[in-house]
Amino acid sequence: MKIYGVALLAFCYLLGKYLGGLLGSLLGINADVGGVGFAMLLLILLNAWLKRKGFLEEETEKGLLFWSSMYIPVVVAMASVLNVKGALSGGWAAVVIGVVVTFGSFALVPVISKVGLKNKKA
Repeated sequence: MKIYGVALLAFCYLLGKYLGGLLGSLLGINADVGGVGFAMLLLILLNAWLKRKGFLEEETEKGLLFWSSMYIPVVVAMASVLNVKGALSGGWAAVVIGVVVTFGSFALVPVISKVGLKNKKA
């Protein structure tokens, strides 16, 4: 059922927001640090694990695929309204971390592509 895809997405989102808030409090910041990113990572990992174990029905996979494809544009829209000026005035740490994460993401594209190719062959 497609509703299970929505339930899985909601679970990942809530757990990701919790982990982001926990990380923020551990760092001494009164904010969510990477909650949406944690949620996306959880969704990818949980989806792959459930698929590998054979727990996903075709309708559930369709629901997950639909909401996963909707999730990324929503995250981009949310990120576009962040206070970039505030981040830059916070010091060079924000700029350096942003650059490192961006290039790290670029470096992971070939790895993720290979994983996708292996899953298609299987």
